[in-house]
Parts: sequence; structure tokens; C-alpha cells
Amino acid sequence: MPTTSGNALAGRRAQAARNDEVILEAARAVFLDDPKAPIAAVAERAGVGISALYRRYAGKEDLLRQLCHDGLRRYIAVAEAALAEPDDWAAFTGFLTRIVDADVHSLTVHLAGTFTPTEEMGRDALRASELATALVDRAHASGRLRPDVVVQDLGLVLEACAAVRVPDAERTRQLRRRQLAVLLGGLSTAPDSDPLPGPPPAAGEFDWRWRLRE
Repeated sequence: MPTTSGNALAGRRAQAARNDEVILEAARAVFLDDPKAPIAAVAERAGVGISALYRRYAGKEDLLRQLCHDGLRRYIAVAEAALAEPDDWAAFTGFLTRIVDADVHSLTVHLAGTFTPTEEMGRDALRASELATALVDRAHASGRLRPDVVVQDLGLVLEACAAVRVPDAERTRQLRRRQLAVLLGGLSTAPDSDPLPGPPPAAGEFDWRWRLRE
């Protein structure tokens, strides 16, 4: 039977977890709007004292790093779930749709270069790339993905969708879904389609963005 002290400890841990979730949600909103915003703006939006925030994160860079790493883990989880889908094309399109809905790439667009990634993030980024490659390979195998699309094109597609933003969250979701459908039309195999222009994006071509800005 749980003791009174055990119940109290469990209650404090649950409250701490809720506080951390509130802080991360506030940080995401604040820094997507203005990556240069002070950490005090996060505490104000979250409705917590600045000391509560600093108990969890040593500074703004730690908070930014946590936000982006959470987004990377979400990407991996969505990709792993998509690979369980037996239909190759549905796996590919479902993955893209869920990533767009999760708004993972807004973090990439706005926060790249604002912190130093950890080695763990590097390993997770490699895992994410492997999973995305597997999804692209399956989409190619289905015959429905045009043969000149490479895995690095997915980042461009997702960032194009992330750039769509209006004040209303539901309308943003609708417009992003529409943008993705338009882009998927361009990715799909079509008779007599012209080759994609220019050389495809290369592996690592966009890594420069993650170098810490002065």
C-alpha cells in the first residue's frame, strides 16, 4: 500500500513533469516567433517563475537544444511507425503528413545555428536519415515516386510546408496539408514529365545551418 510520503513524492514528480511540458510548449511558441527572445519571455508565457525554469535548464541554449532534440525524436518515432505500414506509398505519404502536422521542421527553420548540437543529437540525426532513406526507397519501389527524387528533397518539401503559417492554428494545418498535396503531386511519377532541374541536393548540403551563429 503506498505511503503518504510516497504519494507526495509521486505527486511532486507529476507536477514537475507538467511544469516541464508547459515550459517546453511556451518555449516553442516564444522562440518560433522570435529566436532572439530572452528566456524570461518563456517563463512569463509559461506562467512560472524564472527560478523554476533555471532549475530545469541552465540557460537559453539548453532549452533550444531540448526543443530541437524533442523534434528530432518525434521525427524518428513517426518514421518508425510509418515503416510498419505495409503499403509503400501510403507509408511515404503518411509519414510526410504526420511530420507536417507535428510542425517539426519549423524548429529547423527557426532554431538552426542557435545552439551547439550534442553527440546524441548527431546519432539521432543519422538514425532519422536512415529511416527517411528507407521510406524513400520503398516509395521508389512502389513505382509512384519519380525516380529523380532523393531523400534530401524531403527536407525541402517539409520546410516549404513549415513556412506556411497564419495566426489561426487550424487554418495553418489546413493550408499546410494543401501545400503538401500540391508538392506530392510534383513528387509523383507522371507520364512524359520533364526531369527535375539542376543537380539534386547532396547529403550534408544543409549542415552549415547547424553551425553556431556568432
